[in-house]
Amino acid sequence: MKITSLNTLTPESVSHNPAIQKKVMLKAGELPHLTNFSQAKFTPGQVATAHAHGDMCEVFFVSQGSGLIRVNGIDYSLEPGTCIAIEPGELHEVVNNSSQDLILTYFGLKVHGI
Repeated sequence: MKITSLNTLTPESVSHNPAIQKKVMLKAGELPHLTNFSQAKFTPGQVATAHAHGDMCEVFFVSQGSGLIRVNGIDYSLEPGTCIAIEPGELHEVVNNSSQDLILTYFGLKVHGI
């Protein structure tokens, strides 16, 4: 068992934009197939640039705020309560195009055999 509190975690930079801060609750190797379980805060105007993962799925849940996620060139609205699953190889970019912070809780799962 592992218990983690967001209140005690030190913020880290997101790999796709070092200005965006995240708190990692679970890291790779702590649970089978999990790459991370994190929460990121996008301030207004911040963007996690377009990228794809060939060997993992990623799931995003909007905890607070709004913005958009661009998947394979198509924009989808992000609003509180929205959950989006990204498949391996899908090009995705997250944009906070609002005037409030966008808080995303997300995790990645390794897909074997790809």
